[in-house]
Amino acid sequence: MTFTDEEIERYARHLVLREVGGPGQQKLKASSVLIVGAGGLGAPAALYLAAAGIGTILLADPDVVDRSNLQRQVIYTEEDVGRPKVEAAADRLHALNPHVFVAGFNGAFDPVSADQLVEGVDLVLDGTDDFAVRFCVNEACVRHDKPLVSGAIGRWTGQVGVFGRQPCYRCLVPEVPPEAETCVAVGVVGALAGVIGSMMALEAVKLLTGAGESLGGRLLIYDALAAETRTVRVAGDPECPVCGG
Repeated sequence: MTFTDEEIERYARHLVLREVGGPGQQKLKASSVLIVGAGGLGAPAALYLAAAGIGTILLADPDVVDRSNLQRQVIYTEEDVGRPKVEAAADRLHALNPHVFVAGFNGAFDPVSADQLVEGVDLVLDGTDDFAVRFCVNEACVRHDKPLVSGAIGRWTGQVGVFGRQPCYRCLVPEVPPEAETCVAVGVVGALAGVIGSMMALEAVKLLTGAGESLGGRLLIYDALAAETRTVRVAGDPECPVCGG
C-alpha cells in the first residue's frame, strides 16, 4: 500500500515516529473502525481517527444534532442543528481528511444491526450512554472477536478501557447499575469529553499499529476535579453471561 505525496506530507509526524512509521501508517490506512455514538466521546475520537488516517470509519447514531450538544460534541457547528449526526459528522470528517472513507448508520443499534456493522470492521469504539446499547455492542464484539474500546463520562469523571473475549465489558458491568444516570440528568463538563474521547482514539491507534501496551483488561479512571488518574485491573467473571470469564 503506497502513499501519495500529499499523504506523506499529511502523516509526516507519524512517519517519523518510531512506534508507527511507514508500516504502522499503512496498517492505519488498511483499517476499518466502527464508532457507536457520534456524541461527546465519539466526536473527538472520530476527529482524531480521521486525522490519523484510518482507512474506513463507520459511524452509528440515530440522533440529530441538538443545540445542547454543542457544549461538548466538537464535531458539530450551529449550522448542523437539526441534521442527522452521522450525516453532519461524515461531512466534517471528509473535510478534515478526504483520504478517509466515512459511512453512517442512522438507525437503531440492535442485535441484527450490531452483527452487520461489527462483523466487517477491525475495531469498535463505544461512547454511548445507554447501557442496553453498550451491552449489545459488547455481545457483538465477543461474537465476532473484535476488540472494543469503551469510554464513559459523567459530571467530572471519565473512564476508558479495552475489552476482548475475556474479560469483556459485561465482566466489568454485569447488570445495568441501579444508579445509572445520563449526562442529561447529571451534567458533564464539556472538555472532559475531549479528554476521554481522545484517549479512546489513542487506544485505537495503539491497537491497530501494535504500538505500546494497550488498556486491555484494565480500566483507566480520570477524576478531572482532583486532576488524578488511576488504573484498575478488570478480571474475567466466570459467571459472565456473555464470555463466561
